[in-house]
Amino acid sequence: MKNPEILSTLDWPATQAGEPVPATGPHRQRVFDACHVGVVLRAVLFVQAVVAVGVMFVAPSAWAWWLDMAAFTAVTQPAVLAWLVAGCALSGWLGRWPLWVQVGAGLLLGALAGGLAMALAAWLALLETPRWLAAGLGGGLLAGVLVAGLVWRARAQAPAGTQARLVELQSRIRPHFLFNTLNSAIALVRAEPARAEVLLEDLSELFRSALADTQSDTTLGQELQLAQRYLAIEQVRFGERLRLTWSLDPQANAARLPPLLLQPLVENAVKHGVEPSLHGADVAIATQRRGSKVLIKVSNSVPAGTGQPGMGLALANVRERLDLMHDLQATFRAAQVDGQFVVRLEVPA
Repeated sequence: MKNPEILSTLDWPATQAGEPVPATGPHRQRVFDACHVGVVLRAVLFVQAVVAVGVMFVAPSAWAWWLDMAAFTAVTQPAVLAWLVAGCALSGWLGRWPLWVQVGAGLLLGALAGGLAMALAAWLALLETPRWLAAGLGGGLLAGVLVAGLVWRARAQAPAGTQARLVELQSRIRPHFLFNTLNSAIALVRAEPARAEVLLEDLSELFRSALADTQSDTTLGQELQLAQRYLAIEQVRFGERLRLTWSLDPQANAARLPPLLLQPLVENAVKHGVEPSLHGADVAIATQRRGSKVLIKVSNSVPAGTGQPGMGLALANVRERLDLMHDLQATFRAAQVDGQFVVRLEVPA
């Protein structure tokens, strides 16, 4: 289903400016997740800031502060990176345990990282007498602050996901969509019973997905299947007014996304592109894998002078959920470009 012309438009126009969490059961959530680039960056900068301020207490001059900070950075940053690597490697296993076990493991790894920093300091002769207890307690304390941030991040994801599912459920069962779908099925029952059956199956699948048990994530392939069912229903309703173009890369289907992330983007394209126009609109969905990234693009032609623009609530919701799941590894852009409203997402493959 690839279309080279559509794939070429996955790149954001030059004129335009502006770690997956696996399902671990209903009462489990992976907290100690140190695999994200954003988490690594914040941990390194946080510990570096603590070192810089701590050296100020003992440095007699600015030059001495600079030299001492460089020396202590040489022993603290390897320890921080070791803590992050260990946390990333063990995150899948730790995610199967209760919260207190995950937090305890983070503190224990922090104490071991503190011991590593002290060993490096002793090896470089930065201290006359190694202070192992202080190093272990200091490492555990710093790790505790970092783990607290990870716990907050994981807990922030849960209500956002729940709110998003409620929004999508409300959108999915809004009366006019349900009534229009049922009326379309009734009209097809006698003339084209097979199409009516497929239409009702698609509607049933949409409701099943909206009412399914909460998941922490899903795949792009599953999201595309849901979008195809929704657009199949709208195709019956709008006919030739809804002109669809699919350009899908099968290698991109394994990318992880928050559940029901693609659906509001597709609904927006129909609501603001097709519904207001007597002549309909072009709606295009494209995906492509590029190395370690997957690009997703949803676009629709914008009818001229047809109604007021929306408030952007769905787009804001998608952006927030994407940031919570992938942090700095994901990007989200939405803008009107050359008569097309374009939403472009980039997520880890």
